Amino acid sequence: MKRKMKNIKHLLPFYLFTVILVIMGCMQPKPETAHVEAVKYTCAMHPQIMKDKPGNCPICGMKLIKKYGQASKGAGIDMNTVLQPVSSSVISSVGTITPQEKSIALNIKASGYIDFDTRTYNNISARYAGRIEKLYVKYAFQEIHRGQRVFDIYSPDIVTAQQELIYLLQNSPQETILLRAAEQKLLLLGLTTAQINHIKDSKKAFYTLPIYSPYEGHVHDKGHDQNGAQSNMGQTDLTNSPLAITEGMYVTKGQTIFNLVNPHQLWAIIKIDNRDVASLKLHQPVSIMLPDLHGKIINGRVDFIEPMFQNGDKATSVRVYLHNMDHELKVNSLVNAIIYTSIRHGLWIPRSAMLTLGQNKIVWLKQGNSFKVLQVQTGLINSDSIMVTKGLTLQDTIIRDAQYLTDSESFIKLKAHDNQ
Repeated sequence: MKRKMKNIKHLLPFYLFTVILVIMGCMQPKPETAHVEAVKYTCAMHPQIMKDKPGNCPICGMKLIKKYGQASKGAGIDMNTVLQPVSSSVISSVGTITPQEKSIALNIKASGYIDFDTRTYNNISARYAGRIEKLYVKYAFQEIHRGQRVFDIYSPDIVTAQQELIYLLQNSPQETILLRAAEQKLLLLGLTTAQINHIKDSKKAFYTLPIYSPYEGHVHDKGHDQNGAQSNMGQTDLTNSPLAITEGMYVTKGQTIFNLVNPHQLWAIIKIDNRDVASLKLHQPVSIMLPDLHGKIINGRVDFIEPMFQNGDKATSVRVYLHNMDHELKVNSLVNAIIYTSIRHGLWIPRSAMLTLGQNKIVWLKQGNSFKVLQVQTGLINSDSIMVTKGLTLQDTIIRDAQYLTDSESFIKLKAHDNQ
């Protein structure tokens, strides 16, 4: 009996060790049986052929292709994501960006052209009816100076007024009031004091009177009115084109004979996109570059903002006054301009990241593996960027090109996102 008890004591540690191993084995988690879907191979031309291993089609001999197998572990897209409505969510893998908080100089880049400054336009008109006997201006844009003789005219009215003065001088020299009235009439008709004194001394009338220019500049034909260079476009050689006024032509009282424009004063007409008009103000600095004159930069300012569109144009026109004393600038030359508006700090995104749907502006916000449409509010717009005032934070990720995920039907619906 004692020997049996002694044997049991020797075997007890072995039994305890065996029990511990069994318990630890029971505590180990059972590996889940991996669900491996069987791989099938089929023929691209004969889909009824199904094989468990690769090979050739018994009908056409083409190599079999894999029909289906295990699902891709890298997809990471569940069924709930796929079933979301496409009017507010799109699954895609495209380039993304995050909004940036920074200060941006709001420069407006635009283009335009150089034109005559119509403030310098002056008209030479006929003060009385008559016939042009002699023209001293032969072609458009001929340069003349103040006091230069431009044409001679014969007018019966002027001859009659001179003869009245001569008659008073010869028959009633004591009628000083009438004499003064006759002289004043000739002055109002355009005669100079020297011409009137010559009539009084010689007692002879001028049958043809010289007309002198009271202004200086380049001569435009009467058809080149305040639309100036625009009406001249399309002519091959405007500088040498003949004038509409010719010798021997009769003119009426008040008729415009010539237009004079000062070539030393021009202005640049800059066309501004309507999206940039909100940041446009008078007296903002402007840099003007001329492609025809490489390296030529003219600094100016916004001198005038036209209050209306011209000739069906849908861009706002801005005038920048220019000086052309050296005649280096040419009318109708194309120019590029940068208008320096202001510096604004805020949350900025590229223009391409925002899409305008009527009165609503949206971006595509990344949530997981999909992009959801999100309505935002915007502020100032630069040439490349736009400031977001409400709807986005620095932690959000949006698509770089919003138009990429939008089709031509504008299927996006914003009603479901009013609470965002």
